Amino acid sequence: MDPISIQLGTRNLWSWLVSLLSKDPKWLSDKMSFFFPNMDLGSQNEVSDPEQWVILQLRALHAQGLNTWQSFIHSVCMELEVPLELEVPLLSTWGSEDGFPSQLGDDGGSQPECQLHHGLKRPHQSYGSSPCRKQSKKQQLELARRYLQLLRTSAQQRCGDRLSGSGHPDLASQQPYIPPILQWARATVPLDAQQGAGMGDIKAEDGTDVNIWDLFNPRTKKGPRVTVLLGTAGMGKTTLAHRLCQQWAEGQLDHFQALFLFEFRQLNLLTSFLTLPQLLFDLYLRPESGPDAVFQYLTENAGRVLLVFDGLDEALQPCSGGDPGAPEGLGPALTLFSGLCAGTLLPGCWVMATSRPGKLPPCLPAEAAVVQMWGFDSPRVEEYASRFFSAQPSREGALAELRGNGRLRRMCAVPALCRVACLCLRHLLPDSAPGQSAALLPTVTQLYVQMVLALGPPGHLPTAPLLGLGEVALRGLEAGKAVFYAGDIPPSAMAFGAAHSLLTSFSVYTGPGHLQTGYAFAHLSLQEFFAALYLMASPEVDKDTLAHRVTLNSRWVLRTKARVGLSDHLPTFLAGLASRACLPFLGRLAERDGAWVGARQAAVVQALRKLATRKLTGPKVVELCRCVDETQEPELARLAAQSLPCQLSFHNFPLTCADLTSLTGILERRDAPIHLDFEGCPLEPRCPEALEGCGQVENLSFKSRKCGDAFAEALSRSLPTMGRLQKLGLAGSKITAQGIRHLVKALPFCPQLEEVSFQDNQLKDQEVLHIVEVLPCLPRLRRLDLSGNNISVSTLLSLAKVAVTCPTVTMLQVREADLIFLLSPCAETAGELQRAPDLQKDDSQRKGAQSRSLTLRLQQCQLQVSHVEALVALLLEGPRLEEVDLSGNHLEDEGCRLMAEAALRLHITRKLDLSDNGLSVAGLGCMLPTVSTCRTLAELHVSLLHKAVVLTFAQKTEEQEGPQKSAAFLDSLVSQVPSELPLSSCKIRLTHCGFQAKQLQQLCKALEGSCHLGQLRQLHLDFSGNALGDEGAALLAQLLPGLGALQSLDLSGNGCSLGAVLALARCFSTLPWLLRLDVSLESQRILLTGARRGRGFPTPRDTQAGGRLPEIPTGAEFSGFGQRCAPRSFCLRECQLEPLSLHQLCDTLEQCPGPLEVQLSCAVLSDQSLETLLQCLPRLPHLSLLQLSETGLPARSPFLLADAFALCPWVQKVDLRSLRHATLHFTSSRERGGVCCGFTGCGLGQEHVESLCWLLSKCEDLGQLDLSANLLGDAGLRCLLECLPRLPVSGSLDLSHNGISQEGALLLVEALPACARARGASASLGSAQSFRIHFSKQEEAGKTLRLSECSFGPEHVPRLATCLSQSLQLTELTLTRCCLGREQLMVLLSLVRRPAGQLCLRVEEPWVGRAGVLALLEVCSQASGNVTEISISETGQQLRVQLEFPRQENPEVVALRLAHCDLGTHHSLLVRQLMEACARLRQLSLSQVNLCDDGDASVLLLQTLLPSLSELKTFRLTSSCVSTKGLTQLSSGLSHCHHLEELDLSNNQFCEEGTKALVRALDGKCRLKRLDLSHLPLGGSTLAMLTRGLSHMTLLQSLRLSRNSIGDLGCCHLSEALRTATSLEELGLSHNQIGDAGAQHLAAILPGLPGLRKIDLSANDIGPAGGVQLAESLTLCRHLEELMLGRNALGDPTALGLAQELPQHLRVLHLPSSHLGPEGALSLGQALDGRPHVEEISLAENSLAEGVPHFCKGLPMLRQMDLVSCKIDNQTAKLLAASFLLCPALEVILLSWNLLGDEAAAELARVLPQMSRLKRVDLEKNQITARGARLLAEGLAQGSGVQVIRLWSNPIPAAVAQSLQGQEPRLDFAFFDKSPPNT
Repeated sequence: MDPISIQLGTRNLWSWLVSLLSKDPKWLSDKMSFFFPNMDLGSQNEVSDPEQWVILQLRALHAQGLNTWQSFIHSVCMELEVPLELEVPLLSTWGSEDGFPSQLGDDGGSQPECQLHHGLKRPHQSYGSSPCRKQSKKQQLELARRYLQLLRTSAQQRCGDRLSGSGHPDLASQQPYIPPILQWARATVPLDAQQGAGMGDIKAEDGTDVNIWDLFNPRTKKGPRVTVLLGTAGMGKTTLAHRLCQQWAEGQLDHFQALFLFEFRQLNLLTSFLTLPQLLFDLYLRPESGPDAVFQYLTENAGRVLLVFDGLDEALQPCSGGDPGAPEGLGPALTLFSGLCAGTLLPGCWVMATSRPGKLPPCLPAEAAVVQMWGFDSPRVEEYASRFFSAQPSREGALAELRGNGRLRRMCAVPALCRVACLCLRHLLPDSAPGQSAALLPTVTQLYVQMVLALGPPGHLPTAPLLGLGEVALRGLEAGKAVFYAGDIPPSAMAFGAAHSLLTSFSVYTGPGHLQTGYAFAHLSLQEFFAALYLMASPEVDKDTLAHRVTLNSRWVLRTKARVGLSDHLPTFLAGLASRACLPFLGRLAERDGAWVGARQAAVVQALRKLATRKLTGPKVVELCRCVDETQEPELARLAAQSLPCQLSFHNFPLTCADLTSLTGILERRDAPIHLDFEGCPLEPRCPEALEGCGQVENLSFKSRKCGDAFAEALSRSLPTMGRLQKLGLAGSKITAQGIRHLVKALPFCPQLEEVSFQDNQLKDQEVLHIVEVLPCLPRLRRLDLSGNNISVSTLLSLAKVAVTCPTVTMLQVREADLIFLLSPCAETAGELQRAPDLQKDDSQRKGAQSRSLTLRLQQCQLQVSHVEALVALLLEGPRLEEVDLSGNHLEDEGCRLMAEAALRLHITRKLDLSDNGLSVAGLGCMLPTVSTCRTLAELHVSLLHKAVVLTFAQKTEEQEGPQKSAAFLDSLVSQVPSELPLSSCKIRLTHCGFQAKQLQQLCKALEGSCHLGQLRQLHLDFSGNALGDEGAALLAQLLPGLGALQSLDLSGNGCSLGAVLALARCFSTLPWLLRLDVSLESQRILLTGARRGRGFPTPRDTQAGGRLPEIPTGAEFSGFGQRCAPRSFCLRECQLEPLSLHQLCDTLEQCPGPLEVQLSCAVLSDQSLETLLQCLPRLPHLSLLQLSETGLPARSPFLLADAFALCPWVQKVDLRSLRHATLHFTSSRERGGVCCGFTGCGLGQEHVESLCWLLSKCEDLGQLDLSANLLGDAGLRCLLECLPRLPVSGSLDLSHNGISQEGALLLVEALPACARARGASASLGSAQSFRIHFSKQEEAGKTLRLSECSFGPEHVPRLATCLSQSLQLTELTLTRCCLGREQLMVLLSLVRRPAGQLCLRVEEPWVGRAGVLALLEVCSQASGNVTEISISETGQQLRVQLEFPRQENPEVVALRLAHCDLGTHHSLLVRQLMEACARLRQLSLSQVNLCDDGDASVLLLQTLLPSLSELKTFRLTSSCVSTKGLTQLSSGLSHCHHLEELDLSNNQFCEEGTKALVRALDGKCRLKRLDLSHLPLGGSTLAMLTRGLSHMTLLQSLRLSRNSIGDLGCCHLSEALRTATSLEELGLSHNQIGDAGAQHLAAILPGLPGLRKIDLSANDIGPAGGVQLAESLTLCRHLEELMLGRNALGDPTALGLAQELPQHLRVLHLPSSHLGPEGALSLGQALDGRPHVEEISLAENSLAEGVPHFCKGLPMLRQMDLVSCKIDNQTAKLLAASFLLCPALEVILLSWNLLGDEAAAELARVLPQMSRLKRVDLEKNQITARGARLLAEGLAQGSGVQVIRLWSNPIPAAVAQSLQGQEPRLDFAFFDKSPPNT
């Protein structure tokens, strides 16, 4: 079309458009308000011609630009009835970018680019920079008045435009306003305490609707003027802000003269800095004139100015960290907000901000009032709907739907959703049957879907505008953008959003003079919904991207995240659109089939499935439940429910009723119970309503100051419906009497409750009493916690009465803030829940009075003497009292006396605690006679210094029985609490009471004459910490006989000296019960103990070990380590011991009956003191031990102690260590052997040797002498070796760590033969520094010497050879890592020459493992004597050579040697040398050698050498590597060794061909006695060759063929071959799978082997059939000593067969893992009982249970018992332990992997001291606890010789294990066994 036609068409369209809009000026006015918010475009009345007014509006729209004009044209075509002939030209000409007109009308070009109205200034008129003009006060007031009026008029216009709405008449109707629920959340209530009469309904609690207008009370002077309104999305924060503005404009908030409303979403778009005047005047409303005067007026009247900031959470810029500065200071909008809050800008003004919950900016003052917005409750929902449907026929139907659909009603708690629901109901009700809302509106997402469906005509879905809006919404969310401009929104989408009020418009001020129109979605959730629509329906979004959007946003805002996200609900909407109900809608929107939409929905559901299985935090769990609930997928809900942890905690984030509704909806799908814990969460007051009927909740706990009476009322309605609830907690709340009344009424309807907590609720007396009234109504209640509340003493006594009268209360504990009831419901009560309450109560009281016991703890409760009488009277009427604790009160002397007297009548079974009640010494004197008359008193502990007064009582015998019978055995061994002392034991502890000697006689008289203490067997007295002194100790020594048989007496801390100690020591002869006196003078510790140890008293062994062992209660003795002669012990430490003191001490101890142990310790002991002590020894005939520990001894001590053997004939052992510790052991006879003497670390040198040896030579029999860790050196060693012949040493001499060098080692080689009784020596000069010489009582013909790490050089070899040549009695020398090289060894062998005799030389050097067989044989060829034995082990790096002197040649070898003399090769020369040196070789052993490295040269040498060894008897080649060719050559050499008697080829990895070659060498070996071919592959042909050879070996004594894969057929052939081996003594066929058939063949020939002593058939798959036949045959083997049949399924029949007649000489029986049962094991035990030769028994890994063998006669030679993994329990272990006592030679007991507990440990501990030869006990992987471990430690402490007890993997805490191992190192709790191997 030509330009002229276009212009003509445009003019026609213009005329048509003006004519059309003139017919509907109201619609045009609404549209102008949408596109030009906050602008006055002129009233229609101001223009006489309506068409002229339309033309003016159209020109304004056109001036806004292309995007606005296009959106307007689309709105015209979409909303008005435009003829088709006009709609097409409009959209084609002006609805596209190409058709934008340049001129409209006659003066269309006169319009400016941007139309500004009179309310907006131009840039050059900015008030921030205008000069200040002087004006009079009257002018200022007038200007201010006019501005304030203009401000109010502008507010009325803004609010009127907002509330009038625009667009579709059905959806744009005015919204009703219902105020939401408001709740104080933080800070003080904004009221002055003096002026709160008019505001008394505002309280800091829930349940009261806080009136938002009251937040700005003008009477508030000191309260916060900053208020923050918190609410989640959709709660109506923005609506409330605008409502506040409207109310002010209408004159309701008359206190405020000015109100300014700002939105942060607009402030964030500012591009330039602002001052406060610019913020108020440029951005909000400009004064007509005098802006400075107006601002000055506002500043002077700031208290009447309110600034409202909406959307604080959307603020982008953080607050400035510094001072905002002066009012005129420039800064961003948020900094201006900070200055207003801080009062630096417009001081005194009021500020209110709205925000979503999250991290608030730090610029908010701490005293700011915080109000939580909770939306609507049910009455508000109905009121809103009633107003929404007012004057409409569907009103009652809508209300009926809301009342009948609880889910919809709960969704309507969010005001934004409430409006959407009403819109949907208005759309659905005319066409739907009643009650259909539950199906049509089940979720939030489907609410929005129905809303969208209601926007368009029926059957038509505007897909393009919806997807257009969705794309805009998604882009905004991705960019964090909520404000859009016209260019961001497609015109069709803009028109659709404007038509249906989906979009709102407003003016955006981006700087001075810069104004734009901004658009936003009506609500942020709406933007998220449209974004979700686009994601689900747009083909541009793939499924992976869609699934990636399904995330869970935590409501915990991170410190670095100051802004709440814009897409928090996007995953929820995606989940809702994934519901199957949304599939048709999404299909229509996307214009795709159901499969395409279903795949996208499945992707969302799958993403939620993955999230449901993860471990999530509390906020994410809530988000997940919301999402899952929206999907309406039952399987997904069940998966999410089952994946939740059993303990679900929610901490410190807000929760609404909708959140809990979603959670409980998911929990309904859960099978297992769950615990819900809400702590610090702001909760909507009606949240508990969501828990109604939730039967999965077992524990429910709330801890929040936000919970008040309304919350309690809602909770009380839900509690009776929660049938599985067992634990209820409501702590830290602000409930009052009103809330308590609701809960108290509800609790009786919850009989299943077991624990209730109302702690920290600031409850008063009456509320607490109301709560405890329900105790009888809760039959299963176990705990009631009322801590942290405020109660009085009178209420406390009332609570005590409740505890006494209520039949289920077992404890009342009150201490400061604590107030706890513990209850023990009876089984009958729990089972009679349906009975009448009065009958139930009577029965319970009657039964409870007979059985229950009550613990009453009233600590620090301000009780006084006046309350005692009432309390005692109350307790006398109650049940049996277990404990009464009144500590920390104000009873004083009289009150304590009254309680002590009442204790005799109250029958307290455990404890009466009167500590910290002001008791004095006089009061104690009055109380003591009364207390001591109580026969059940177990302990009285009084310490006036520590304010302790505790009476502990012993339970009666019948009270100790009953349920505890099973644990009675252990309870008699290990003490738990002081009250469990036996009835015959009493402990009186009067410590730190200031008693003096003058009061002692009266005190003892009171004790002596009361309670018949003289008749008590065990009395513990503790007078420690008093002021008795020496006088009191001496007096007490005289009074002690009158106190009867004391168990202990503690006089520590009484200022006693040595005189007092001597006085007490005389009691040894006058007091039969006294066995130990333990004194530490410096630390003032004096303790006298009796025959049986009680808790807290160490033993002598404890003192030696430096620690304390587990304690055994008084009266607990085992038959094993009780009833033995316990020595008397005197221990004196920290005392200066002078000769005179020692004389007095010995005089005192001389009369002491024995045996006596004396332990002394002092800083320094002089020569004279030590001499005095040693000279007094003969006067102490009963002395068994003298110990000087931690004492500085003189340098002459070794000589003085060495002379002790001569001074005192009964000295058995002297041990002196480091001149600090000396121990002398005494004996009455010398039957035990020689005496022992040790002086280690005493600094002895060469000069001391001769004197010491002279003193020791006086001993008749010196068994052991230890001189290690001294300074002897080589010179001292030489001197000592010279004195050796004079020393009567018969055991060993230890000279380790004496600085001995190679010279000393050579001296030992030279001198050892000269000592006739020396039998051997060993010396190691390495880091170990070991040097020992071993002796015997008789002369020894042969001696052995072992030298290690001596670092011999070439210069030492000749001397060593000379020594060996001259020391004819030295028969064996071992050189280990002595740096003796190959050449040096060859020299040594060549130089050693003896006239006669034998010498065995063993060399262990690293080079031996590398040299090879050929080189080592070459070394042997250099020997000067005849080599009779050669043993080589490369892995062991060992070469052993046996030499025989003088050297003699074998005539048979000469011919062979001459045959090689013509060859001059090195090989021939070596062969000749070996033939000469090895002419008489009898044994050649090669172990772990590699004969392949030298190209079979070694094998070739052996092939040549073996025929010449005519005397070779033994050849061993084990665990070695030989090639097949080498084996052939070796076989060739062996075939000429006709005199072989032993051939060992075991543990080699030979091939079958090589094995055949070796087996061929067996031909003709008729003299062979021992043959071992284990691990060789004996195939069919090879085994046949072997059996042929075996048939000719009639002298064979031992045959080992283990792991040869023989099988049953091979065993058949082998059995036939063995019929001729009548001399066979050992047969080893383990791991050959011979089965029953092979076993039967063997059984047939065994009777023909009369000399058989050992047979091993382990792991051969032998079953009962073969086992029974073997058993029958083995009984005929009369000489059988070792029988090993383990790892076979033999079963009880075999055991029964063996038990019929076991061989008489049986020593070893191994039947592990043999499928034995109790019957078979018992029969074997009976058969073994009394056998004199049995040494080892192994029945491990059999299910023996109660069939473990136990013996009556015993096994005298049994060394090891293996019962690992036999299911042995405690009862069986008792019989087994008794059997151990009948096996005196037992060394190893293996009981790991069983079911042994503490009782078994106690039995073992009982027998340990009686088993002198026991070394190891293995108790790994059992059920022994710390108690059992302590018993074992005590058993070890009784003198057992056990080296280790393994306790790994028992239920013993690591800390306890570490402590026990520190006390007793022989207890091993580690995984790896660190004990030494058994010898």
